Amino acid sequence: MKQTTFNVLVGFSLILGLALSCKDKPKNGRTDTYSSGTITFVSDESFSPIINEEVAVFENTYPNAKLKAIYTNELDAVNMLMKEKTYLAITSRKFTAKEKKNLEDRNFMPIAIPLAYDALTLIVNNANPDTIISVQDIKQILGGKVAQWKDIYPTSKLGDIEVAFDNKQSSTVHYCVDSILGGKPINSPNIYAVNKSAEVIDFVEKHPNAIGVIGSNWLNDKRDTTNVTFKRNIKVMGVSKIHPATVESSWQPYQFYIYNGNYPLVRTIYALLNDPLHALPWGFANFIAADHRGQLIIHRAGLLPYRANMAVRDVVVSDR
Repeated sequence: MKQTTFNVLVGFSLILGLALSCKDKPKNGRTDTYSSGTITFVSDESFSPIINEEVAVFENTYPNAKLKAIYTNELDAVNMLMKEKTYLAITSRKFTAKEKKNLEDRNFMPIAIPLAYDALTLIVNNANPDTIISVQDIKQILGGKVAQWKDIYPTSKLGDIEVAFDNKQSSTVHYCVDSILGGKPINSPNIYAVNKSAEVIDFVEKHPNAIGVIGSNWLNDKRDTTNVTFKRNIKVMGVSKIHPATVESSWQPYQFYIYNGNYPLVRTIYALLNDPLHALPWGFANFIAADHRGQLIIHRAGLLPYRANMAVRDVVVSDR
């Protein structure tokens, strides 16, 4: 009798244990935690240099975590998040009110975590002598009102302005439409959309009359650890809020000029989260946003960390 009772109790315990185990396991099969497991996340391709570094340091810090980045355009990145194909997207915008309501209606808690400030940068061929431009000039080029270099620089002999973007649906295009053109579409007669940010640099190198639109994190010269040298195979334009642009009113996208507001074309990089488990997507996003190592990677890439604590010192140069 005792043996029978024991067998019944053991059987009941096993059944209960299996039931609880099945209950604890998410329906989607996820087993990742805040610092372990395997996930796939998505990012706008223009941020790939810094995101690759963030992944490498995070995985080195947490050996049980494996992160696979999918680089695409910003539109597809957000769509993947909305369809629950991923729970983390790195973009240059927050959720729209419609997107946020859609997710909340499905019992998710969407959140946008700011990570860094990036500069939208204009690059030209090394043969182009004109390297300053006003925001108004940029607006006229993108809006189709200015088509030739001589329309801005009367002595220029470069001919038609060819504008190169990384992707038709990228965050750089989104910024130009929303922040420069006020929501109006790009209407320049000579627009070229390549596939990746690196191809924008290559396009500008090969076309003397081109102007490329690119994120500043692609431009740092890795030989310079002070972040004051851009790639030497192209020129980075100085941009002025004042029209017409002058040397004195134009600023290049150095970190300090992003910080003090002199450089006018600045966007915020966000981590968009839709993770009901608060697991590895949250862990990685907070590593970039709040951990000193994550923010240091952003600083070394030439961007301005969202939690920047910059020390500005006056330097006196003596003739002695």
